Formats: sequence, structure tokens, C-alpha cells
Amino acid sequence: MKERPHSGTAFAAPETLARPGDDERFMRGALDEARGAIVHADVPIGAVIVREGEVVARAHNRREIDADPTAHAELIALRAAARELGRWRLMDCALYVTVEPCAMCAGAAVLARIGLVVFGAPDERAGAIRSVAEILDAPWANHRPRWRYYAPSREESERLLQEFFARQRPANDG
Repeated sequence: MKERPHSGTAFAAPETLARPGDDERFMRGALDEARGAIVHADVPIGAVIVREGEVVARAHNRREIDADPTAHAELIALRAAARELGRWRLMDCALYVTVEPCAMCAGAAVLARIGLVVFGAPDERAGAIRSVAEILDAPWANHRPRWRYYAPSREESERLLQEFFARQRPANDG
């Protein structure tokens, strides 16, 4: 993951968004959601959307069970939050996700005008906040969500993924 401070101009006042002291609680919720994906053999990534200190939406990956390539935790949570709040502009909301969002999900966060994205583990192959691309800081974006990396949940987020993929691989008979 590239080390560089967030350079975007946010469209939500920082005092309206979840604070770093809230990260542990909300990331726990995202990790709980990630475990739910394992039940239907999907990659364990979970997301929660928070507004005014309350979870308004939660989701986990559902690509396998829904046979939908776009059924990523972040997109499902964004849709659920929009329905719950009755609006598509989520500028006063924070998206917590266990793994750095891909280009599709980071783009959706920009389009939803999400105020803040917090992720637990970088994705060196496809992460689109800092690792491979920088969609939230893109100069062409009309809206630039704030973001932060919540390092304390990295180990657990990565362990869930490693255990999941280890179970998916066929046994090596040598």
C-alpha cells in the first residue's frame, strides 16, 4: 500500500463523520458480516454503513449465492443505506469495510457521495483507495470521500481471507 496522506477535498464536514475512536466498534460489525459470507462459500468481506453513530446498513459479499458479479459487500451496503435513508446522497455516512475496496466499490462510494471510507486491510492486487489505484483522490472526481486505514483489524481481516482460500484449494496429494 502506498504511503501518502489523503489529498482530496471532502464534501462532508469531518465533525459529522465517525471518529477514529469509533473505528473498533464499527470494524467489529464489518468483521462479523464478513464471517456471514463464509456460510455460502463467498469471499469473507463485510461492510457496515454508519450515520450519526448508528449502523444504518450492513452486508457481506454475495456473489456466489446471488450469481452476481457486482454483489460486493460495499455495493450491497450502499444500496441498503440509500433505501433506509430514502436518498442516494450518503455524504453524512461512513463506510466501514474489512478489505480495501476495489475500483468498482471505490467508484460507487464516490458516486454515492459517501463521506468517509474506513478499511481494515489493504488489497495489494486490487485495492483502489491506496494500493493499486487512488480513486477516492482522483482529480476528475466531483466528490472525494475522506478515508482512513484502520490497521488494528488488518490481521483478523487477512486471516479470514487466508483461511477461506486455504479451504477452497484442493488438497495437494504430493
